[in-house]
Amino acid sequence: MRRSDVLRRKVQDLDLSQARGLADLVAQMEAGGGFTAKKIAEGVGILRTMFRRPSCLTFLSFPAALMATGVRGVLRGLVERRLVDVAITTCGTADHDLARVWKPYYHGDFAMDDVALHRLGVNRLGNVLVPNESYGLVLEKRIRPMLEDLWRSGKRALSTKELLWELGRRTGSQESLLWWAWKNRVPVVVPAILDGAVGYQLWSFWQDHKDFRIDLFRDEAELSDLAFTAKEAGALMIGGGVSKHHTIWWNQFRGGLDYAVYITTAPEWDGSLSGARVREGISWGKVKETARQVTIEGDASALLPLMVGAAMETKPRRRR
Repeated sequence: MRRSDVLRRKVQDLDLSQARGLADLVAQMEAGGGFTAKKIAEGVGILRTMFRRPSCLTFLSFPAALMATGVRGVLRGLVERRLVDVAITTCGTADHDLARVWKPYYHGDFAMDDVALHRLGVNRLGNVLVPNESYGLVLEKRIRPMLEDLWRSGKRALSTKELLWELGRRTGSQESLLWWAWKNRVPVVVPAILDGAVGYQLWSFWQDHKDFRIDLFRDEAELSDLAFTAKEAGALMIGGGVSKHHTIWWNQFRGGLDYAVYITTAPEWDGSLSGARVREGISWGKVKETARQVTIEGDASALLPLMVGAAMETKPRRRR
């Protein structure tokens, strides 16, 4: 190592008066160096590449909690603009997306009295408040008739993609991510579909319709086809769990992801999937050795609007 090889780039101060938008701000953050800001800029650059390349099969994986917040609009926008090709998520995403079509959620606080909230019939998700009537009750009221309609139309076995497209279509609401997924034919796959309120409605419906079933193998077959035929593959992964693992799992069979952006709040030292940095996936063959990849530590509700906004500000091409 030579001194001249190490001391190559000078740290530049940010000048907010010269930032003409999010993309300019992120570019200044990259030039400013330092900590998470530089990782954010790197992530934006990778997203921009994925969004612009028609040959890149782009995965979006995320947990349900963000759908209870205004970041639902950011995630919906990615599907609406066809900037992603497939989404892998949890049952709670369907729960919150559908529930918020029909009923509002409210602002709360992390320090609220949970015993008092329970007695008021209000559920707390971080600092978001979800009244009983805005969640389980409205989902039961609305989803059961949708399932009955599917049954009458002759549907007996559906993949989670097919089910969620049908539910999204029946909302008739452009506020819904699932409606846009149906409209733009973007697969939304939920490997753990029974783990939530929508899943409970499926189980309840099955009690009276024993030949009704969810065919997870059809989802897996589609993911397999997508992975094996992709010339390139990239992923925007938010949080860990089944959504992240399913994304990297299928990509190992094509030699790994070519591009990866991962946002997490989890620590690495506990050995968890959520805490595992993208670089760990290289050892498993789930991310290519040559991949452009970055792990960004932070709250996705703050980072995602900035990053996606900056990437989209450069007018990425509408995807196939």
